[in-house]
Amino acid sequence: MKKIRPAAVLLAATALLGAVLVHAGAASNASTTTTSAAAPAWKLTFSQEFNNAAGARPDSTKWNYDLGGEPTWGNEEWQYYTNRPQNVQMDGKGNLVISARKEKLAGMANCQFGTCDITSGRITTRNKFNQKYGKWEARIKVPAGQGLWPAFWMMGNNDDVVDWPGNGEIDVMEIVGNEPSTTYGTAHGPGYSGENGPGGSKTLASGKFADTYHTFTMEWWPSSITWYLDGVKFKSISKGGLPVGKQWVFDHNFYILLNLAVGGTWPGPPNSATKFPANLLIDYVRVYTWA
Repeated sequence: MKKIRPAAVLLAATALLGAVLVHAGAASNASTTTTSAAAPAWKLTFSQEFNNAAGARPDSTKWNYDLGGEPTWGNEEWQYYTNRPQNVQMDGKGNLVISARKEKLAGMANCQFGTCDITSGRITTRNKFNQKYGKWEARIKVPAGQGLWPAFWMMGNNDDVVDWPGNGEIDVMEIVGNEPSTTYGTAHGPGYSGENGPGGSKTLASGKFADTYHTFTMEWWPSSITWYLDGVKFKSISKGGLPVGKQWVFDHNFYILLNLAVGGTWPGPPNSATKFPANLLIDYVRVYTWA
């Protein structure tokens, strides 16, 4: 997510995301297992099911809020992130809701990009949960609309001493509003970031991602990363597949990020048909290590 990525890039990226899961309120939080060939035995290390009452906030022992607008994010994004319940709260139906809203708050008037009237939410587990390797999964329903940019992703936890992309980034899911049936999974490191990040994409056979919930999974091993959509593998990369002389930086702990961006160099601006509030619904987030 933390990169400049024009809309034309990644069109050659390969495949991600394909079956449909129907949401059934809080009952949807029943265990879901993403399978792969010769699947290892997984041990749960982190779980957020978001089954609290409507209006409840994310667990403060596990989540932080990123705040503010550009130039912090580096993608010419329009939104201003807050820690208000209007932007991040549970809906009482088994979901965490991240809402992008049309509104003006103090501090937004001199924004660098856009109309200076969009708020949203971005939460992370930085310094509260991080892990090296394993399976990282979330079940999500994205909003529809030009200019929207929801993401489930990870950053290397050494970002306080190593600048991006040297700390590493793994995008488990990114969907932009002008490509409503396609999801992207990408890795970023020194010398292979932005449009040059290895990874893949998957386009649904029919419908749009905003139509229903989907499960986005990434399995991370010492020398490889594999992406799945609804339990179906769509792309793998390996340490040996990097360009000659480039460093594999996926060898230390990473933390989780969830956000709903608006505008920016990749999705472009929202238009008159983009509806606000736009809601990103997260049914669960789970992380595993091998048993």
